[in-house]
Amino acid sequence: MHTEHSDQRAVVSVRTAEIGVALLFILASIVVMIDSVRVGNGWAADGPEAGYFPFYVGVVMFIASTGTLVGAIRARGTGREAFVEHGQLRLILKVFVPSVVFVALIWPLGIYVASALFIAFFMGWVGRYRPHVIAPVAVLVPLALFAMFEVWFLVPLPKGPLEALFGY
Repeated sequence: MHTEHSDQRAVVSVRTAEIGVALLFILASIVVMIDSVRVGNGWAADGPEAGYFPFYVGVVMFIASTGTLVGAIRARGTGREAFVEHGQLRLILKVFVPSVVFVALIWPLGIYVASALFIAFFMGWVGRYRPHVIAPVAVLVPLALFAMFEVWFLVPLPKGPLEALFGY
């Protein structure tokens, strides 16, 4: 529920969002098709090459996205309603920005330390938990994930200096 009138201001209209997403999917489909051609999208003696199916998925995605783009551009009188309002965008960014920081921290710190920091941050900021509740969760969850992926399933995930200190 909105408490301020300013939170109900539209940041992006439905039409603008449709055009933007269609353009992003057109770009993604072009990248898929170009890379499929690079790895080979034909039919070899032993069957389809590596890029055969991805190429045609890219073609279908391109056609569908172009249809969405044309439809959104032609619909000038509709789609003016809010896709996202100011207050909603603030909530989205409250999750999105820390998630981007988390992903950026995986390379220098490793996924387990980045996960511990991410969990601790969210529990403190969003959940308003106290440090004596945050600390065990932020430490034990990444340790459990480490045991599951690295020890039991033997799936190596990105590690940082802390894991190197312990010989992993």
